[in-house]
Amino acid sequence: MIPTQKLDRLIDRYAELEARLSAEAGSAQFPKLAKEYADLGPLVRAIQHYQTAREEQKALKAMMDEGEPDLAKMAEEELAELKERLPEMEHALKLMLLPKDADDDASVILEIRAGTGGDEAALFARDLLQMYQRYSQLQGWQFEIASLSEGVLGGVKEAVAEVTGQGVYAKLKFESGVHRVQRVPATEAQGRIHTSAATVAVLPEPQDVDITVNEADLKIDVYRASGAGGQHVNKTESAVRITHMPTGIVVATQDERSQHKNRSRAMKLLKAKLYEMQREKLDRERAADRKGQVGSGDRSERIRTYNFPQGRVTDHRINLTLYELDRVITGDALGKLVDALVTEHQASKLAQLEAEG
Repeated sequence: MIPTQKLDRLIDRYAELEARLSAEAGSAQFPKLAKEYADLGPLVRAIQHYQTAREEQKALKAMMDEGEPDLAKMAEEELAELKERLPEMEHALKLMLLPKDADDDASVILEIRAGTGGDEAALFARDLLQMYQRYSQLQGWQFEIASLSEGVLGGVKEAVAEVTGQGVYAKLKFESGVHRVQRVPATEAQGRIHTSAATVAVLPEPQDVDITVNEADLKIDVYRASGAGGQHVNKTESAVRITHMPTGIVVATQDERSQHKNRSRAMKLLKAKLYEMQREKLDRERAADRKGQVGSGDRSERIRTYNFPQGRVTDHRINLTLYELDRVITGDALGKLVDALVTEHQASKLAQLEAEG
């Protein structure tokens, strides 16, 4: 059972925030208080719903003990129904009480790169890009390609996209890693199955307060963009490349017209990479605590296999196989894998908390 004191403290905090919002409207603290208040709202409502059910359980038990046959029978039936619902309510509440990743609400920088497999790997990288674009659309997120390096046959050597919306990182963070594909390439005359790979990196986009970049540490180059876009692309130096001298990180973005827009995007990407370096350092320091958890973020590990001849996709971290590859690769059924990963991650954290008491 969830400790009553913990639930009461959350309700008290919610009431305190409500009072402070009224008193501090227009102050510098107001946005921060408003966000905490909004984030606590669903949790507090779930707590109140749960507490109401617990009180109802006590009342029904008292009604049964009073000895009135008709009332006791009615109370017994309602109590049986309530006993079925309470464990589900308690489990849902425990999940809501789990500590959140500080970046779960962040937008992300999504990077996709063709790996081993030549032209087929580039075609697979294109498929992944379209898969995430469609999934983002279904989630109501905004998906904007910041940089795209195309290969032959319509493939993608490297793509960088900004995905913005509510809870983007919370769902996409488990996509980082090596994605493997097994299929017969369009260029294969003998019909032999090839294995290719692409890497996906999901970087939380930090707020300006998270990462500060010294302009003196930057080397900024502008050049003519390449790729689709007509004559303008070839005439205007709109593409931007930024090198962060202390770390050696290089980022580049290109847009059909705006150098200013490209510079802004490149800075976002640079900050995301610097932020990810900090996160990875902390992750290594906590490696023992995180061992075995879903979504370690290690890009060297093969996380998923897309087998076209058998029409299946397998996520190796949770040993889940779906035989609807055609709908996963279009993005329409990707949510089944994402939701399963989120659920497994939550279950792991819940088990860890319960083991710690």
